[in-house]
Amino acid sequence: MSTEDFGLEDPSPAKFNLEEFLNRYKLVLSIFLGGLILIGIGIFYWKNGNSFSSSKVEILENANQLPNTKTKLVVEIAGAVEKPGVYTFDQGARVDEVLIASGGLTAQANREWFEKTINRAAKLIDGQKIYIPKIDEQTNVLSASSGGGDQTVSSGDTAENQNLVNINEASASELDKLPGIGPVYAQSIIDHRPYSTVEELLTKGALKKNVYEKVKDKVVTY
Repeated sequence: MSTEDFGLEDPSPAKFNLEEFLNRYKLVLSIFLGGLILIGIGIFYWKNGNSFSSSKVEILENANQLPNTKTKLVVEIAGAVEKPGVYTFDQGARVDEVLIASGGLTAQANREWFEKTINRAAKLIDGQKIYIPKIDEQTNVLSASSGGGDQTVSSGDTAENQNLVNINEASASELDKLPGIGPVYAQSIIDHRPYSTVEELLTKGALKKNVYEKVKDKVVTY
């Protein structure tokens, strides 16, 4: 005899019906899952957005730290030229460009000295000075003729000048052969380059005065 015979309901628990549950709460579940997806997408883009911004900042900072490859040269030309003064050129500019910019030689220029001394194809050095003497001037003037600084030139001493040491280009071993110059002073000369005049060995602190006096007549800057 069962409980139904006495008009009583079966006390056993009802079985869980998944299909019925999904149908009943379909809307709620859809909203919940949609919210989770949106949150996931938001977190993904937030993280990647920060990474992109950081990369962009880093790239910009690195770009700002790149060396300036367009450094200018500032050169002075004086003496017997039409427009003496200070001129600015790009790296790699030649002496001929300074002569053109300054309007060329005047009628009073010592053209014989100019043709024998000036190297128009020489590269300019920042801070260099070029001096063109007049006909009535003695030619023991300073000139940055041969590419890289001031030089001392006098009539008839071209061969002697060829034996002078170029302090802008000489190696440490070549400088070491100068009187009073050892490895330490040779390196000091190299470290203080470039030179526009021989006197800058002293004013830049590359050499002490007693050492400078020994070498000043044995070096050039061209």
